[in-house]
Amino acid sequence: MNFKCVVIHYGEIALKGKNRNYFEKKLKDNIKKALHGIPIERLERLRGRFVLHLDNEANEETIKSRLAHVFGITYFSFGRAVPKELETIKATAWSTLKDQEFDSFKIDSRRAQKEFPLSSMELNKQVGAYVQEKCGKRVDLTNPGATCVIEIAGPYALVYGERNPGLRGLPVGVSEQAVSLLSSGIDSPVASYLMLKRGVNLSYVHFHSQPFTNKASQENAEKLIRVLNRYQIRSKVYFLPFIDIQKEIMANAPVELRVLLYRRYMVRLAERVARAEEATALVTGENVGQVASQTLSNIRVVAEVTNLPVLRPLAGFDKEEIVHKAREIGTFEISTEPYEDCCSLFVPPNPETRSHPKALREAEDLLEVDELMEKTFAEAEIKIFDYRKEQTT
Repeated sequence: MNFKCVVIHYGEIALKGKNRNYFEKKLKDNIKKALHGIPIERLERLRGRFVLHLDNEANEETIKSRLAHVFGITYFSFGRAVPKELETIKATAWSTLKDQEFDSFKIDSRRAQKEFPLSSMELNKQVGAYVQEKCGKRVDLTNPGATCVIEIAGPYALVYGERNPGLRGLPVGVSEQAVSLLSSGIDSPVASYLMLKRGVNLSYVHFHSQPFTNKASQENAEKLIRVLNRYQIRSKVYFLPFIDIQKEIMANAPVELRVLLYRRYMVRLAERVARAEEATALVTGENVGQVASQTLSNIRVVAEVTNLPVLRPLAGFDKEEIVHKAREIGTFEISTEPYEDCCSLFVPPNPETRSHPKALREAEDLLEVDELMEKTFAEAEIKIFDYRKEQTT
């Protein structure tokens, strides 16, 4: 028993009490999906951690990249699982550190199993003395140049060095299903990412105005889905043709209310998608005060058309924070590619900023959209995107 491994730790899941097994199982499943196509021997669940048994041919950089996109992981480290024998642990600790450059070091031992004969402090001292004899470097418990961690867990002593930070959060899929209204802009992909981080499994709806617009919006949305699928793996997307409803609004509704009417009907259609997907919430990229349609009054009148909760994870962000997060998750460059948005295409010069529900309802009474709504939903183009089918090792 001496093999290459990845030690994977989680944080928030450990607080889930009686539901902890469910969260752990979902995280394990998500890790397996993320590592699809990579030769691994086994993914073993131990208390408070997972141990990924690695094939000798496994590419560590690929594994590192994949695990870095799995929500629920606090950190992970490449190391070795060895027998719980002191001499073997000493030799493995030195092997972990010997190729690094450092002026000082630290041994950090933890015992998940208290029956191990040495306490954590005693193990630190004995292994530290062995490493010091080998390298002649000083021990620094406060600010070491290198650290070797030893975990006594299950049947193994797990020995590793560098920690790779994870995304934290909850495993995707533990918090039910929602539908995200995804444009090709900067905000909605970031809002989707933040909901994925809370364990929500997302389906998406994207509205377009073809043939009055080109296909760039749709193509950009597909690119964004492929980026977001690094975190979710598999997604269903509804592409809805919105131009007929827009034309009816343009012809028969007050100019200043157009954008709000667009959004109200988009929310209604998104609710139809949610019913089809058995989703329990909608997600938008709305941000209070960012544009005229996102004042508190206007957010209220748009949301009143659905009984589903509308989640707005970006409500309190400023634009700089949203752009920073978009760059961090890899959606910014796609979102800033040229495209024609179905809402901005026919934006009036002076949109209403403090609308009242009564005015919107009266405007809607003049529209003939029931058949158009049915036609729009019937003409939805539904696509499935699966990250696993697009990856190689």
